[in-house]
Amino acid sequence: MLLEGKTIIVSGAGPGLGREIAALALRDGANVVLGARREEHLAQLAGELDPSGTRVAWHRTDITDPALCEGLVATAVDRFGGVDGLAQVAALDTIFGGIETSVDDWNASFTTNVVGPVHLVRALAPRLTERGGGAIVLIGSQSSYLAQVPQIAYAAAKGALMSAMYYMAKELGPNRIRVNTVVPTWMWGPPVQGYVQSQAEQLGVAVEEIVGGITAGMPLGEIPADEDVAEAVVFLMSQRARMITGQSLFVNAGELMR
Repeated sequence: MLLEGKTIIVSGAGPGLGREIAALALRDGANVVLGARREEHLAQLAGELDPSGTRVAWHRTDITDPALCEGLVATAVDRFGGVDGLAQVAALDTIFGGIETSVDDWNASFTTNVVGPVHLVRALAPRLTERGGGAIVLIGSQSSYLAQVPQIAYAAAKGALMSAMYYMAKELGPNRIRVNTVVPTWMWGPPVQGYVQSQAEQLGVAVEEIVGGITAGMPLGEIPADEDVAEAVVFLMSQRARMITGQSLFVNAGELMR
């Protein structure tokens, strides 16, 4: 198993990608520590993933709060004796609009999508160093490269996070800490399924027509599922990727080739 004996933090452990990463990390042998803003959701998810309670812990976390980031890392150390990796999924992706986007929305996007992950990495890095290294996987967005829906503030923030990744990979590399980014396109899971359903109802067309429009530019002809993206994250956290750092792995069915 790829993550046997490892302890992995998953921030932003929501009903989509975060949940799938946690489930696959457990499948591949890891202990998992969940972070999200709602305690009731965390408790429910932990119970679903590991009814025994032996391999999953959780801590309420808002990544814009450095103290809560420290608390999430401390939970991993206290419960499992250390921490080996982070999947940083938490994001603010609900701000839509173009150049008319308000200053407050721009600030909120950058605070959550750029500064927040740095808070978490800052809290985590000393603990990874104690373990002799580890892996950090950030979640980017293809919207930083290809304008699809009007999300200028979100796309720009994810682009800035990519720039931060290069600097963190160089700074933390001497401590054997790898930093990479997985870049998804649309992901077939609860959020996108809800969007597709609402668009179909709004336009009075079949769901298949909306999906067909989304996949028209994908050579593989299928929207990647949340678990497809999660598999890439697990790989980058594993020793099979021990010489990969400062890189971006696109999981996009070939929609954008780089």
